[in-house]
Amino acid sequence: MTLEKISIIIPVLNEASVVRQTLMNLITNHKNLEIEDSEIRDLEREDLEIIVVDGGSKDNTVELAQIKGIKVISCPTPGRANQMNLGAKIATGNILLFLHADTQLPLEYQNLIRETLSKPQTIAGAFELKIDGKMSSLRLVEKLVNWRSRFFSLPYGDQAIFLKTAIFQKIGGFPNLPIMEDFELIQQLKSLGKISIAPAAVVTSGRRWQKIGVWKTTLINQLIIIGYFLGIPPIKLHNFYRKQ
Repeated sequence: MTLEKISIIIPVLNEASVVRQTLMNLITNHKNLEIEDSEIRDLEREDLEIIVVDGGSKDNTVELAQIKGIKVISCPTPGRANQMNLGAKIATGNILLFLHADTQLPLEYQNLIRETLSKPQTIAGAFELKIDGKMSSLRLVEKLVNWRSRFFSLPYGDQAIFLKTAIFQKIGGFPNLPIMEDFELIQQLKSLGKISIAPAAVVTSGRRWQKIGVWKTTLINQLIIIGYFLGIPPIKLHNFYRKQ
């Protein structure tokens, strides 16, 4: 039985601190291997493809991503939406998964993706969220995010959204927005079918939460969503987000 090929697309911008670990996790997870960074081999992956799309990094992100078997390309137009659309354009898999550079997928993620997409009326999926950090406030954030995802079918980009390539092409990919591109994509997908949440969690870095503060980060995120609904231009929302 031939498994449907999964293309993992990772947009990066100055992610030297995390990109190597993320890629190593994908390789060892896929092959169920325990290997050191110095023992990387050109691993054959007929059912998996990894594409790193750089958005103009000024650090050594691109250099660290140069692992045999992994495609590393540069996007001439800045912006995460553009990077992910470019990665999807060259992808050869039947399934696309969009992964943030600081997010780790769970064990057996390939099987979970295929099983989730095989559910009746399911058009796309994502994982539950776990934030790397010991603060009790992060546990509350996780519960709220996972509740929102399941009951409102509203996962965000840090939950590793996945869908069939044909569906992604049908809706025209991510909208060309500087922010909220994942939110808008999910809204389009919800009009076509069900967004299912896989029964496992990705682990995303808590660096932003720790740097800015849990409640301030949560407030900023909610203000961005409210501003988007009120019709504030996305470029203004993006600039506000970056300043924070």
